[in-house]
This record gives sequence, structure tokens and C-alpha cells, in this order.
Amino acid sequence: MKAIEVRETGGPEVLRHVDRPDPVPGAGQVLVELAAAGVNFIDLYRREGRYPLPLPAVPGEEGSGHVLATGPGVTRFAPGDRIAWTTVLGSYATKVVVPEEKAIAVPDAIDLRTAAAALVQGMTAHYLAHDSYPARAGETVLVHAAAGGVGLLLTQLLKRRGVRVIGTVSTEAKAELARHNGVDEVVRYTEVPDLAAEVRALTGGEGVHAVYDGVGAATFDAGLDSLRTRGTMVIYGGASGPVPPVDVMRLLWGGSLTLTRPYLEHFRATTEEFEARAGAVFGGITDRTLTVTIGGSHPLADARRAHADLAARRTTGKLLLVP
Repeated sequence: MKAIEVRETGGPEVLRHVDRPDPVPGAGQVLVELAAAGVNFIDLYRREGRYPLPLPAVPGEEGSGHVLATGPGVTRFAPGDRIAWTTVLGSYATKVVVPEEKAIAVPDAIDLRTAAAALVQGMTAHYLAHDSYPARAGETVLVHAAAGGVGLLLTQLLKRRGVRVIGTVSTEAKAELARHNGVDEVVRYTEVPDLAAEVRALTGGEGVHAVYDGVGAATFDAGLDSLRTRGTMVIYGGASGPVPPVDVMRLLWGGSLTLTRPYLEHFRATTEEFEARAGAVFGGITDRTLTVTIGGSHPLADARRAHADLAARRTTGKLLLVP
């Protein structure tokens, strides 16, 4: 099989397109022929060494495809089934061994590329909107990187609940996409000298009820300063780098603020929760209340380019690798 391999941590140049032996599913595992692999920031974090990566390794943690074979004890899937999965290291390969409990059946109405594009970012948007800070009708929130994969889906979920969304973007093209997906007020953060002041001006000086931030270091301070009294800061990623250690007294002086750093794996901890959350995302796609934007698709061999584009924030929506 073909795969992307990392032998040492570093930049996109450490991604190698290689031949590897075909894997064999063990107990409780299925072997899948890849249809598409999702490219996510966690893949970059592992490649860089920010998150653990046992070397040598095949990166990638999300994908979709057809089941080729099942190992002993598998009861939920059979050869030929269409499935998608998350948090399965080794997904940048034409054949992937997937633990049964990490996989979900893909409804017939959803094509496999859409399924690969929707699962991680869709479930992330779902727990952000429903668990990390369940914004209510009439509230105003700030969504950073509003034209990114999570940002677009999160905005749609929030708008369905009657929430006013202020979104940050870097270009006019991204601003148009964000507006098309429901963002009420777009802020070009590259063009305003004081982002927090701009957000407060849009909220009559009060600030927002919550900030959803997947950017991290570059936006954290402005995000805290954008919150109203008793507001909530949700840090779910660090595209621009990790947030430095925080003096908790900043939360007091900012107005008794709440700071949380959630992680998807903790919000799909059981098979039942995984099926319910993924089902909500797939259900939204099926009934057309949730639109998935695939911003780009590259051959597996071009993983370096995909990582470079994502890191430089040249992408919108979801980025995929295909065999």
C-alpha cells in the first residue's frame, strides 16, 4: 500500500510518500480501503512534535472508506460497509486498520468524501455549540477563523439556535464565505488595529457572551478582552501556536470569566455518545440544515502541500487527501 510516513518531527518536508506492507486487522479491528482522509491541525501538531507521535509513524487520524476485511470479534461491520472514523493514527494511507469502536456507519445519502470532511470538524462544532458553551437565542458570540472547517459548521449550528455570530477572517473571499454560512458581522482581523475594541463596538460596549477560538496564541488576548462580564473563552485549538500559561487573576479582572480547553475525544467517550454526536452531524447533512464545505482535495502524495496550505491558512472549509 501507499502511505505518508514521518521518521522525524519537523516541517512539511518530513512527510514522505512511501510503500508499506498491507496491514492485517486484529481482534476488534476492520481493514478499510481509503476513500478520503481528512487533514486537521492535530496532524500538523503531531508532525511538529507538539503532540506525541511514535516514530516512525503514518500520520492522519480521520477518514472514510469501504471495509475490506474484519478481524476476530467484530460485530458492527462487515466487508463492503461504508464507514468513517476519527482519532485513528495511520489514516494517511491507502489501507487503514480501524478499531471498531472508532468507526461509524455512513448513511447511503452521504458520499464518502463528505463523510470524511464532516466527522471531526462537525462533531467538534457540535460539542462546542452544545456542551462547551451552549449559546442561547439572543446571545452574541465571537467565532475565530469563521471561514475554516469548524468555523463554518459552528456558525450554522449557532444560527439554528438564534445566536448572533461575529466572525473573524483574513480575506474578503473568506468574508463572503462566512457571510454565506450565516455570520452576522465579519471582522477582517488583519485590517483592524484593535480587535477587541472592534468587537466591543459591535456589541454596544458590552462584549460577547462567548469566544470560540481555534487559532490560539495570536487571538487569545484579544478574545479575553472581547468578553462581557461572566463571559466564556473556549480554546479548542492552536493554529497559530499554543496559548502561553495564563495568570488566573486575568479571569477575575476581566469580569469573572470562564476559560475552558476541550478536546473532541472527551466528547465522544462512549460508542453511544459517538453515534449520537455523529448522527446529529450526518442528520444535518442529510436534511440539508448543515452544509459541509470542502475547500480543497489533494492526492495523498501531495500531503506536504496540504500541510503547508493549512498552516498558512490558505484554505477554507475542509481539506482532504485522496488516494
